[in-house]
Amino acid sequence: MAIKSIKSLLVAGFSVFLLFVALPVFAQENAGANVEAEGGHEKLDPAKIIMEHIKDNHEFHFFTIGDFHATIPLPVILYAQGKGLTSFSSSKFGHEGEDIYNGYQLNEGEITAVDGTKVYDFSLTKNVVQMILALIVLVLLMTGIAKKYKNGIGVNSAPKGWQNAIEPVITFVRDEVAKPNLGKKWIGYMPLLLTIFFFILINNLFGLLPGAANVTGNTAFTVVLGLVALLVILLSTNRHFWGHIFWPPGVPFFVKVILIPIELAGVLIIKPAALMIRLFANMVAGHIIILSFISLIFIFGAMASGAGYGFSPISILFTVFIYFIELLVAFIQAFIFTNLTAVFIGQSFEGGHDDVDHHAEPVII
Repeated sequence: MAIKSIKSLLVAGFSVFLLFVALPVFAQENAGANVEAEGGHEKLDPAKIIMEHIKDNHEFHFFTIGDFHATIPLPVILYAQGKGLTSFSSSKFGHEGEDIYNGYQLNEGEITAVDGTKVYDFSLTKNVVQMILALIVLVLLMTGIAKKYKNGIGVNSAPKGWQNAIEPVITFVRDEVAKPNLGKKWIGYMPLLLTIFFFILINNLFGLLPGAANVTGNTAFTVVLGLVALLVILLSTNRHFWGHIFWPPGVPFFVKVILIPIELAGVLIIKPAALMIRLFANMVAGHIIILSFISLIFIFGAMASGAGYGFSPISILFTVFIYFIELLVAFIQAFIFTNLTAVFIGQSFEGGHDDVDHHAEPVII
């Protein structure tokens, strides 16, 4: 117990230390590009700073010390009519993106041609690279655990390593998400539900690392997930479901005329939109709150140096608190997206009461 307490104190102390180190770097990084002149004084622009940290980019940027920028440039892949396919490193644009290279320039994250030619951007941005890394981690983690079970570890003996962490989560998704919502058909949807849960969770956790991308806070990511869920929902429907959508039973005719488009919109638009917006909004909100608390130090510091130093401990404490809340939110949002997907799929079984049996005894596997 004492060792665990010491470890917890060390983790908390190290976290605060990292924040103290990161704060001056955060200020220095944005001292030039994110200030505006107002009456001869520099004015901090917190909104611009925050948006630059949560949006997609063509490089991973970790910190800045003086003229040194710790970055990992990513490949730029462009196609323009007359120029064909072009590929080069994003470092060719310079740190601030002010340089022009091979007739292209980077302006606020968007690459355009100097001569105005239409540019098709197929670059590997940090969101794309991080999704690929998350996919690699997911595949390696799950295949490694599956190999252990295949060899009898965790079946004929006690689980080892990551099995101890992953097995309770899989059991939770099975017993609390799949079976209650999908009834007798739960086992066929388990691979989908587990993939969605762990893919979102891994990207949520990666997004909390310094310099990492906020993938789940990107609308393109959540839209694709929502469309995947919609496709599965539509493929799971039956004639009874569509019969109730296009001709609701037991409803007066004039009400049916109003109800049919609403029901249809609920299936094709509202349900996937609920999945997309919920995940996006929650993950972006957490990052904005953390960055806002850090920005408050420099906002107070711009008014008076003493105010900035005096507010620093309060800001750091709130930042650490919100950061731990975000760790919890990472798990919660992965669960909510997976659970709502299972709920919507279960609703598509409508018509056959035998399809979903909410009172069935749990199956032990």
